[in-house]
Amino acid sequence: MGHTVLAFLTAFLASAVEAVEALTIVLAVGVTRGWRSTLIGVAAATGILLAAIALLGPALGHIPIGTLRVVVGALLLAFGLQWLRKAILRASGYTALHDEDAAYAKERGQAAETAAPATGMDWYSFTVAFKGVLLEGLEVVFIVIALGSAQEELGVATLGAIAAVVAVVATGLLVKGPLSRVPENRIKFAVGVLLTSFGCFWAAEGVGIEWPGDELALLALIAYFGVISFVLTRSLRSRRSIAVTAEAKA
Repeated sequence: MGHTVLAFLTAFLASAVEAVEALTIVLAVGVTRGWRSTLIGVAAATGILLAAIALLGPALGHIPIGTLRVVVGALLLAFGLQWLRKAILRASGYTALHDEDAAYAKERGQAAETAAPATGMDWYSFTVAFKGVLLEGLEVVFIVIALGSAQEELGVATLGAIAAVVAVVATGLLVKGPLSRVPENRIKFAVGVLLTSFGCFWAAEGVGIEWPGDELALLALIAYFGVISFVLTRSLRSRRSIAVTAEAKA
C-alpha cells in the first residue's frame, strides 16, 4: 500500500512539473499564432507518449523482477540525483530559478517573429508545440514506466501522471496564462528525493538485500536523503553568501 501511494505521488509531482513547462510553451504559441495547428501538435506528441507507455511498460514485465529492479533502481537513482543536484543548486543560489513568466515572454516573442501562413497548417506552431510536449513528456514516460514496472503497478503510475496533466491544464485554463506561482523548485526537490529513494530501495532489493521493516525502510530512505539534501543546500547557501560578501568588500 505504501509503495502504491508513493509511486502515485512521485508520478504526479514529476508529471506536474513537466506539464507546467510544456503548458507555458503551448500557451505562448497558441495565444500568439492560433490554436488549431498548436493543438494538433500537442495531440500528436501526446499520442506518441501514450503509445510509448503502452508498448514499453508491458514489455518490461517479461524481464525477471530481480534484474528489472536492479536496472530500474540504478536508472532511477541516477535520474533522482540529477533532479536533486539541480534543485540544490537552485535553492542555494548557484543557479537561477526557472521563471515561467520569462519563458512565456520569450516563446511569444519568437513566435511573433515568424510569419504565419494565411491558410492551411501552421508548421511553426505545430513543430514548437509538438517538440515542447514530447521533450517534457519523455521524462514523465521514463519515470512512469520505471515506477510502474519495478513495482508491477504501471496503471497506478500512469494514473498519477494523467491526474497531474489534467490538473495543470485545468488550472492553466482558469488562470489563462503560465503557472508562474507553482513552486517548481520545491516540487523538483521532492521528486529528486523520492526518485533517489526508490532507486536505492529497488536496486538493493534486486540484488537480494532484504530491507528491515520492508516498506518502512523506504520511508527511512526518503527521510535520509531529504535531510542530506537540506544540509547540503544550507551549506552551499552559506558558502555562497560568504563568497558574495567577500567579493563585495574586495
